[in-house]
Amino acid sequence: MSYLRKIEYEIVLKDSFCLIRNCPKCGRKAHYINTKKFRINANGNILDIWLIYQCMECKHTLNLAIYERKKVSSITKEEYQCFLDNDEQLAEMYGKNMQLFRTNKADIDFDRLHYGVLKLHETVESSGLGEQFIITVKNPYQMKIHSEKQIAMVLGLSRNQVKSLLEKGEIELVMELPQSISFSTSHCLFSMIP
Repeated sequence: MSYLRKIEYEIVLKDSFCLIRNCPKCGRKAHYINTKKFRINANGNILDIWLIYQCMECKHTLNLAIYERKKVSSITKEEYQCFLDNDEQLAEMYGKNMQLFRTNKADIDFDRLHYGVLKLHETVESSGLGEQFIITVKNPYQMKIHSEKQIAMVLGLSRNQVKSLLEKGEIELVMELPQSISFSTSHCLFSMIP
């Protein structure tokens, strides 16, 4: 029976973004990491909330603004309590929020990212084209990861093996965008696809 199997993966961060910034204490560029703690300043019914990062060397802190001059009523009680409790999951979520870093003009050290791939879902359709696979890898953080490396992560191969398969035409790159790639292959690689 001929079929088309579509599989979708997503690149996921294993931990928060690491920042590169001039450290006034160290006197040079340094790496800053997420402390998983928040700073909250309340003035009447107006809030300022920051995620605290610190220099890996000297522990100098840097506050990334999450909310500035925000009305207390615009934040849910549950989220506000999480800020007060220094909820690690919430801190981790904000530590992976690309928009937060853009807004704060913070430079992410993309070389220090720890990431993996997560299988999201899979569908199988009948096809008259033989056994075929179309695999999409979503890159929601738009990390600069070569398409060969993304394919290698999904198939469990080395980048050199993937390059060889691309050159032979056994894998065909269908689409390559900053937020996702798609590639297709035939049944001969079936055992490699988890």
